[in-house]
Amino acid sequence: MTTSVAPTRRVLIRQRTRAEILDAAWEQCRRGGLASLNLRALGAAVGMKAPSLYTHFSSKMEIYDAMFAQGYTAALAALPLYAGERTKPAVEQGIRDSVTRFIAFCLADPVRYQLLFQRTIPGFVPSEASMRLAYENLDRGRQLLVLLGLHAPEALDLATSVITGLVDQQISNDPGGDRWVRLIDDMLDMYLTFAIRRWCAPARRS
Repeated sequence: MTTSVAPTRRVLIRQRTRAEILDAAWEQCRRGGLASLNLRALGAAVGMKAPSLYTHFSSKMEIYDAMFAQGYTAALAALPLYAGERTKPAVEQGIRDSVTRFIAFCLADPVRYQLLFQRTIPGFVPSEASMRLAYENLDRGRQLLVLLGLHAPEALDLATSVITGLVDQQISNDPGGDRWVRLIDDMLDMYLTFAIRRWCAPARRS
């Protein structure tokens, strides 16, 4: 039998302080872009001098890493594992629903999207722990495609390419609009038609 140990007051204070720093970091980046993160301004926003930030984060890159982990944790919460029927129509609908939720998640916070899905910060490499969250998110999409008979790695590569391509276009060329969002169903029609013909075994094409 295991017993949980309540965190000490010092640990709780440290957790709250880290959360406050990350909230301020997100706010700063949403105002000026990801590259605008400035430790002196960040310290001022949370009532401490920049050197004091190093008692909570060893570097600016560690702050980006914590933000990266937060982003993917939010993605996993917004995109639950598929638990529907395993019939082809049900799985296809599950894919459509998941893609629609994913795109909505991306468009809700373009700065978060850039951190998670683009190489925006020179020199930033997520930690192994943060990347595990990213791989878990990707694997949920892979599992859905496998249920449809799409086992080839190329099927997932193509799916991520066309989906994030649509998001990029929407963010870059019609922020706040729906010019590319309106094309989600058409994009999925084209993808599924091609992918099933290209990568599904003949026995699975029913």
